[in-house]
Amino acid sequence: MIFMTVGLLSLGCKVNMYETEYVKDELIKRGYEIKDFSDKCDIYIINTCTVTETADTKSSKMIRRAIKENPNACIVVMGCFIEANKEGLIDGIDIAVGNRDKKKIPDLIEEYFKTKKKIVDLYKGAPENFEDMSLNDFPGRTRAFIKIEDGCDNYCTYCIIPYVRGKVVSKPFYSVIREAEELVKHGYKEIVLTGIHTGAYGRDLGKTESFADLLKALCKVDGLERIRISSIDPIELNEDVLNVLRDEKKIVNHLHIPLQAGTDEVLTLMKRKYDLKFYEDKIKEIRKIRENIAITTDLIVGFPGETDDLFNKSIEEVKKIGFAKIHVFPYSERHGTKSMELDGHLPGSIKKERSRKMLEVSKELEINYAKKFLGKTLSILVESVDSGVSFGHTENYLHVKVMKELKHNTFVNVKLESIDYPYVIGVTNE
Repeated sequence: MIFMTVGLLSLGCKVNMYETEYVKDELIKRGYEIKDFSDKCDIYIINTCTVTETADTKSSKMIRRAIKENPNACIVVMGCFIEANKEGLIDGIDIAVGNRDKKKIPDLIEEYFKTKKKIVDLYKGAPENFEDMSLNDFPGRTRAFIKIEDGCDNYCTYCIIPYVRGKVVSKPFYSVIREAEELVKHGYKEIVLTGIHTGAYGRDLGKTESFADLLKALCKVDGLERIRISSIDPIELNEDVLNVLRDEKKIVNHLHIPLQAGTDEVLTLMKRKYDLKFYEDKIKEIRKIRENIAITTDLIVGFPGETDDLFNKSIEEVKKIGFAKIHVFPYSERHGTKSMELDGHLPGSIKKERSRKMLEVSKELEINYAKKFLGKTLSILVESVDSGVSFGHTENYLHVKVMKELKHNTFVNVKLESIDYPYVIGVTNE
């Protein structure tokens, strides 16, 4: 029996979270003791992110923090930051793994403690196949995740991810179904489908195993009550996917559809695959199917060439569309991307101010969307209970607070009475 302690940290996206959870699960099976990352541990594992300059800084900071916390510990670092910095690994890293063979980490740890030799398990070239992982438990969470896809083929001018994650590769169709069935057996009622470019699922599998086919198959899983898509590009919302949205009530009343820019001028500079008319028409199609669906989005502000006038037009555009929430990101320079070659890079002070203004717009839109449901009774999945107060989300992702202790991981009907931003206050007779 192995008696070693491990602290794990996942930075960035839900894909990273899923991968880290898988590694943790495998280590537990081998007898390792999982502790908090802030504790003194024998082994530290950091799954890194490089999507923005801030992500790079945090990844580097957390690696150095682990080395400082216990200089004798085995420091394991994996993920996008490592993939983007293969030639400049931080001194003190004992095991380095990029975005391939993360499943091998438990074996690499055991190899390291046998030989005490540094392991750099990095490759040239992107993964050719999906690295299949499977989980049936997410301790402490009521909402489970399934990583169904990895990689992206879009090569937007601002994005480093296709360079560090590679092309689209999909999890085998029936592996996804089996994982969902196992999660339901372990008590999960809601599943989130996640990936780097989730809606591209099946592109590498053939016409009979598309994203729409996967959604239809998952809707037939007994006991699964909610299916949530973490994010989907507008171009992936084709007729087949919209038909599933129309016919299958298990697909929740919420879609996260990245816009990234609110003007055609900036969308062109970004080399997105659509213009504003396409995006607006797609939103109209969706709202004809589900009138009150929550549509949330990602938006980059301060992109090279975005003038004050274009930024103001972007504000007008997001108000016109009427998002339920905007995730705002100041443009971040990523070396190796095409946007670095563009003219009109803006100072950080302007990007910061535009972020602040757009977040104010998001708050206004969030409150306006929530107001539509005041006086109505919706079902929440109770996710946490703290000091007699319960918290959960409706299927359209309103964050509800109930001043009453409710049973964890159950669906409860709640009447929405008022807004205490960022929460909607609900009451129930249960």
